[in-house]
Amino acid sequence: MVTFQRFSLGALQTNAYVVTGADRKRAIVIDPGTPDPALIRRLEGLKLEAIVLTHAHFDHIGGVDELRKRFGVPVYLHAMEKDWLVDPAKNGSLRWVDVTPPVKTDPAEHALEDGQTLEWIGESFRVLHTPGHSPGSVSLLCGDILFAGDALFRRSVGRTDLPGGSQAALERSIREKLYALPDSVLVLPGHGEETTIGEEKQSNPYVRPL
Repeated sequence: MVTFQRFSLGALQTNAYVVTGADRKRAIVIDPGTPDPALIRRLEGLKLEAIVLTHAHFDHIGGVDELRKRFGVPVYLHAMEKDWLVDPAKNGSLRWVDVTPPVKTDPAEHALEDGQTLEWIGESFRVLHTPGHSPGSVSLLCGDILFAGDALFRRSVGRTDLPGGSQAALERSIREKLYALPDSVLVLPGHGEETTIGEEKQSNPYVRPL
């Protein structure tokens, strides 16, 4: 069974997750938004296997460069955003100069695909392509835990007014993929507090089940 620790990082309080397997010796990091000292200390002594990005907006990728160099691990990102890591205009860091310097790093080593199952830390992670907030947004399902990125929040959803966003696509992603999961699935969002699929189906005012 996996365990996770959340770090709320940067000016936008983006949730990064350190996820460990049953042996508590191996880990992956999901969405390292800044090169945070506390996050790095948590990883010391662990075998870091991957940096996994739910999408490539600057507030989710700002710590990628330091972690990749320090720990020598590959980055995983959906192919639709493959050039966002190298382009501050596409990842939004040029748009938000009051909160971040330009963010730029090397391309991801591996592309995530819808329906793909990946084995990390002795556990299986299923990739769900959940576009809408951004074209390459993914959510990651491991057992009864969903790392939802900026698709679904507690009683909210990701914004769709940024380049490549689509309200219609986001609603489809949530209704057809996320709300199709069991109600008991724990949702760990890219911002804010955790929730469950059942709670959001009942209480989320932005996307109601059909």
